[in-house]
Amino acid sequence: MFLNYFKDFSTKKIVKKSLSNVKPIASDKVIKTVGIIFDESYFYEREALVQELIQNGIEENNIKFLVFKDKIKKNEVFDYPVFSHKDLSWNGTFDKNEVKEFIAEPFDLWINYYDTEKAALLLVSHLSKASFKVGFASVDKRLNHFMINTNAENYKVFMDELFKYLKILNKL
Repeated sequence: MFLNYFKDFSTKKIVKKSLSNVKPIASDKVIKTVGIIFDESYFYEREALVQELIQNGIEENNIKFLVFKDKIKKNEVFDYPVFSHKDLSWNGTFDKNEVKEFIAEPFDLWINYYDTEKAALLLVSHLSKASFKVGFASVDKRLNHFMINTNAENYKVFMDELFKYLKILNKL
């Protein structure tokens, strides 16, 4: 327990330090591919969120997601990519190939769908190669290009605001 706390603390420190050197890059690309990272500790309606994206014109085969769980039971099987604190190394890297591949993919839109800061989620979001990142206002402001001020339980409000502003920004 104490070691996990210390690992989280050191990883957050690594992320915060590297965020201080980030320079925002403007992107005028139209959104075709979407990557979503969820925190399944607080939000369980993953499919409903994906359906909202499909209803707003994003093709289903262009949507990928990665799910974070605090604890994964030994016999638990998933049909989608999942990672936890155990997949995070002490020096701020990931051992799991699914996470590495997800981070390396150049998504047009990256949705950070979590409203509490956890070291593993912050690190994945920071390392992402996505050109436009969207998230909640309660998370570190340097992590996202666009922030929406609501909580994770109100996914309809989040999606309505997201697509309203994406249309204004000519990203759709």
